[in-house]
Amino acid sequence: MKLVKAMATVGGLTFASRIAGFLRDILTAAFLGAGPISDAFFVALKLPNLFRRVTAEGAFSVSFVPIYSKTIEEDGEGAGDRFASNSFSIMVIFLSLFSVLFMMAMPWVIELIAPGFKDDPERFPLSIELSRITFPYLLLVSLVALFGGVLNAHNRFAPFAAAPVIFNLSIVAALLLATPYLPTAGHAMAWGISISGVIQLAFMWFFVRKHNIHIRFKIPEFTQRIKRLFKLMGPGVLGAGVMHINLFADMIIASLLPTGAISYLYYADRLNQLPLGVVGIAIGTALLPMLSRSLASGQHEESNDLFNRSLEYCFLLALPAAAALVIIPHTLISVLFERGEFTATDTNIVALVLMSYALGLPAYIAVKVFSTAFWANEDTISPVKISIFTTLLNIALAFTLSRFIGVVGIALATGMVGWVQVTLLKVRLKETAHAKFDRRFKTNVFKIALSTCFMGAVLFIVDQVLKPYSGSEDVFTKIISLTALVASGLISYACAVILSGVLKLSDFKKYFIRKKKI
Repeated sequence: MKLVKAMATVGGLTFASRIAGFLRDILTAAFLGAGPISDAFFVALKLPNLFRRVTAEGAFSVSFVPIYSKTIEEDGEGAGDRFASNSFSIMVIFLSLFSVLFMMAMPWVIELIAPGFKDDPERFPLSIELSRITFPYLLLVSLVALFGGVLNAHNRFAPFAAAPVIFNLSIVAALLLATPYLPTAGHAMAWGISISGVIQLAFMWFFVRKHNIHIRFKIPEFTQRIKRLFKLMGPGVLGAGVMHINLFADMIIASLLPTGAISYLYYADRLNQLPLGVVGIAIGTALLPMLSRSLASGQHEESNDLFNRSLEYCFLLALPAAAALVIIPHTLISVLFERGEFTATDTNIVALVLMSYALGLPAYIAVKVFSTAFWANEDTISPVKISIFTTLLNIALAFTLSRFIGVVGIALATGMVGWVQVTLLKVRLKETAHAKFDRRFKTNVFKIALSTCFMGAVLFIVDQVLKPYSGSEDVFTKIISLTALVASGLISYACAVILSGVLKLSDFKKYFIRKKKI
């Protein structure tokens, strides 16, 4: 599959997943609001997702795919099937035992990750119950990741990219159909998570069989390839684990705050993750692999150009997104979430949290570019060291600021630390020839910043003009006003970057020609 087609496939399905996720969040806000049930559910949602990101979709995927691909190339499809079957069997046995033990220990786990729930007669037992319902999802989605890695190695990207869409739609269906028959809407959503894992696994299994890939359960063998897999996973688990410790740290601190704090963080982060996820994936599937290969081949002039263009596209997309989230958070939150159990008070708090998160949005996308420059030089230690330091700094800042400004302080700490991380990565790369800012980057970043300011001014003015409509009781009127507001921002920014010369047709042609040669 050509890189451009792969980008379009993965990017399009990722965007579809984000839209389905917003539908899920809108219904979640309407059914649960920001109270004890939503707090308990979001804890139950985070637990399997954390382990999934650290192991299944993080360390495992990036370690498994190269070995599997090399096995097929050197020894044929049969050897690849045996290696995949061996990995599958080990994963089933290990994660089944891990899940059972974790579910048995759930009261102590909840007490550890949400200590503020311990004396709460509603949130503590509910968190335990919902977490036990959702935790089997870890095993299911890990197997989905294995099948996804196998299919990706055969240039079949669409099934794995579509899996998150199934996840979101399953939760929506469970919320709408099962809520009347269960104790709470939180129970319905928790069951929806585990059921989605079953559906995703069946979906992936279908495509694995369709492409004549034969994976079966067998008695595990610790072959040289399996040992190599575990060896490669070690640093990946550490790096991914450090990245996601912040999630639990924020949850622990938020659990010590008044009821609703965890929910406020969740709703704000969901909006922040839309540009962060889509832009991050676009860079990860297009620019960053090109940069990595160029650095590894020793083509320093091209590497430096790719490094700068990567950052340039990063800020081109991330700066306006961050500005919009800072300037019109109240309108976004009120139109998307304020209904049912989600009140105007909740909107005000979530808007402040979203603004704080958005301050670090461009930084966290830029981190991907800087980190790739290290990895391409086979330096995996420096980014991990910096991640450890910034994680500890984030925890200290979040705890301190939350004492003064509540849940907003947790998000503000996250936003601030993103820029600290980017600065430290850049300082560590200062002696590297292929990671120096060129003149075009410096010029264009200035133009992008000016274009963003222009867009921000337009957004602010249009938002004030449309206030009576975005605050209307009529849902259709609110949606139309938000659509007009977003369109004004997109059009004004597009005009600004084109008139300033940041975007040129010749650059697009040069970029795509370069990609085809690689």
